[in-house]
Amino acid sequence: MMEDHYKPAEIERAVQSYWEENQSFKVTEDPSREKFYCLSMFPYPSGKLHVGHVRNYTIGDVISRYQRMLGKNVLQPMGWDAFGLPAENAAIQNNVPPAKWTYENIDTMKEQLKLLGFGYDWSREFATCRPEYYRWEQWFFTTLVKKGLAYKKMAVVNWDPVEQTVLANEQVDSEGRGWRSGALVERREIPQWFLKITDYAEELLNDLDSLDGWPEAVKTMQRNWIGRSEGVEFSLAIDGTEQEIRVYTTRPDTIMGITYAAVSAEHPLAMEAAKNNPELAEFIGECKKINTAEASIEKLEKKGMPIGVNVVHPISGEKIKLWAANFVLMGYGTGAIMCVPGHDQRDWEFARKFGIDIRQVIKPSDGSEIDLSKGAYVDYGLTCNSGQFDGLDYDAAFDAVAEHLETHGVGERKINYRIRDWGVSRQRYWGCPIPIIYDEEQNVHVVPSEDLPVILPEDVAFEGVKSPIKSDPDFLQTKVPGTGQAGTRETDTFDTFFESSWYFARFCCTDNDGAMLDERANYWLPVDQYVGGIEHAVLHLLYARFFQKLLRDEGLSHCGEPFTRLLTQGMVLKDGSKMSKSKGNTVDPQSMIDQYGADTVRLFIMFASPPDQTLDWNDDAVAGAHRYLRRLWAVFRRHSAAVREAEAISMRELAPALREMRAQLHTTLTKINADYERNQYNTVIAACMELTNAVERFDWDRYGAEGRPVLKEILVVLVKVLAPVAPHITHELWAEVGSDESLLDSPWPQVDEQALIRDVQDLVVQVNGKLRGQIQVPTDADDERIKQTALANPKVAHHIGDKQVRRMIVVPQRLVNIVVG
Repeated sequence: MMEDHYKPAEIERAVQSYWEENQSFKVTEDPSREKFYCLSMFPYPSGKLHVGHVRNYTIGDVISRYQRMLGKNVLQPMGWDAFGLPAENAAIQNNVPPAKWTYENIDTMKEQLKLLGFGYDWSREFATCRPEYYRWEQWFFTTLVKKGLAYKKMAVVNWDPVEQTVLANEQVDSEGRGWRSGALVERREIPQWFLKITDYAEELLNDLDSLDGWPEAVKTMQRNWIGRSEGVEFSLAIDGTEQEIRVYTTRPDTIMGITYAAVSAEHPLAMEAAKNNPELAEFIGECKKINTAEASIEKLEKKGMPIGVNVVHPISGEKIKLWAANFVLMGYGTGAIMCVPGHDQRDWEFARKFGIDIRQVIKPSDGSEIDLSKGAYVDYGLTCNSGQFDGLDYDAAFDAVAEHLETHGVGERKINYRIRDWGVSRQRYWGCPIPIIYDEEQNVHVVPSEDLPVILPEDVAFEGVKSPIKSDPDFLQTKVPGTGQAGTRETDTFDTFFESSWYFARFCCTDNDGAMLDERANYWLPVDQYVGGIEHAVLHLLYARFFQKLLRDEGLSHCGEPFTRLLTQGMVLKDGSKMSKSKGNTVDPQSMIDQYGADTVRLFIMFASPPDQTLDWNDDAVAGAHRYLRRLWAVFRRHSAAVREAEAISMRELAPALREMRAQLHTTLTKINADYERNQYNTVIAACMELTNAVERFDWDRYGAEGRPVLKEILVVLVKVLAPVAPHITHELWAEVGSDESLLDSPWPQVDEQALIRDVQDLVVQVNGKLRGQIQVPTDADDERIKQTALANPKVAHHIGDKQVRRMIVVPQRLVNIVVG
């Protein structure tokens, strides 16, 4: 017997207990069934869930439950991206080890996830800070070192002075600030470990074309980040020496416009010149304080100094002054550039500032004039003032210049990439130890697999921000593998993106203690649906694609791409702005669950906005979602007895009004099915609300036993299509429609095509283009009957009055327009 009133707290507690007792979401491989792997980006255990988490995980859970009802074998796991600076910073502030802080947060957030009713296979749970997880990435790293895909070198890096660690270029924002601390980033040269992502640049770029299920915006961001370009690389000889610099350009058509060249402040030529030039040395020191992000470099005031040497133009032989400039990056290309101020705006600004010659060597194809005193002409056109290369368009000039340089042995065509190898070393404590040992000569030795994992000590005390393992003899001191000689461990730890670059694969076989992956990965991978924020487009998502290709090439997985479909959910706002504590506009999801229940929170989140768009939190709308669930409960309560008494009858012999109700049901179901497939859950819920309204309006008592099967059919469909969104209340209501099978595995409702064949049709009636009424006519009514029915409608007749009907237009299945005057 149903309760009179909807009591979400009691219902949700009972339903969640049922799921847990029956291990409802534990899944195993079944080759006889189509699999569906749905994954939402796992959270950093920061302490409590925020609304963004709730939206992300609700979307993933709705998709998972829907796919399961379609009959698929669904995997939806959850774990914890547990290493990282926030835990370390919290430890320093609160005088508590990061491990303790992290594990307590995991316990809190796991309980919150369970309260929201997410259908996770918790048997596959892991935290990336546990040795049983990170031992395998340590093992994998040693294989990459042996294959030459991981290496160590001195590198100019982005140094965050607050966090006291290196940041990847992707972790520096357009203002030159660290992505977490917000501090202005500096440049330093230190030894770093790198992964050769550049070896996979072409494949990473080309395979984007196969990702039809990804948003174009994300693919465009990755294409731009990889940055493939076709150009020419050539030598500029240092006048009077045997030395040369190499430069690369995508605009060889402008080569005759070179009036100066520039090198990075860290270039060996600049460093050598600075030994006898204090002013240049001071300038180089100033350059080291700026970060290496390209976006930041572009915004800098352009500064430079001549380094006291000239280079020789490779075609004209002209001697050209060589400068050290703050906008040239040592880590990009060769650390040296040709400068054509007539046709590059940055070069133009520098030339104007320092009085350098500006030459026009490209003219518009239409013969129009340009004024280089106002700025560079950067468009394509025809070469001019270029001697033997005059009068050529871009393609012809490209080929002619390239051929000339190649013939004279000073240059060649080359494909370049903007992307650089991924620096994975971090100088902080709370991360996976890099499994490297150094002997007394600082030679590199990988830790043998039998000695893995290299365990990070968890019971530590901090002195400032310095990593405690850097002065821990128990961690530092070890033996060089295979020699018995004294050795020292690497004290850098992995960038935390290392852990999140392969976690999706480990979920396939978390219980395997003897291998990184096993054959189960080939059953589940690739992930069929991945859900997360677009802010990860060129960080996590690019690194994960790279790692999947590394796993494939190591023979650990068959597929080359990790995620078939990607859904990037929009941001959650309140009062039109991003939620933040400083603005006082945050929402605690737990308080909403306590007040209204998890189903209300889930329903609101899915109803308020399509998942890929921003969602503006609205407390009144949350209350409105709760009112709908109470109404739904009341509808089932009111009709539960009638539904239980329903007997099977022929749906083809119903009264017209009941046939019309079935037509409305199956028309609505058709739309709902289409909306589920395209992730438009807000319109799914709107359709359910309309269907609920129709049930409430209909006079069921009038049709007695004949109407009960139709009523039951509608309520069964309502329960099923709402089950992915509001799983607790629908679990309870499912019992009220007389079914003994599990709602989780109940097949998705099918559209009855015969029911869509309607006896009557609804048409709107306009008078002089304005809506004035609605009529219902037989579907086979001819235009004359439709017109007469429209004229007879009292509301329409009122608006016509004594005016003359001049014309009537019938638009089939839509409307009647009456023109009067």
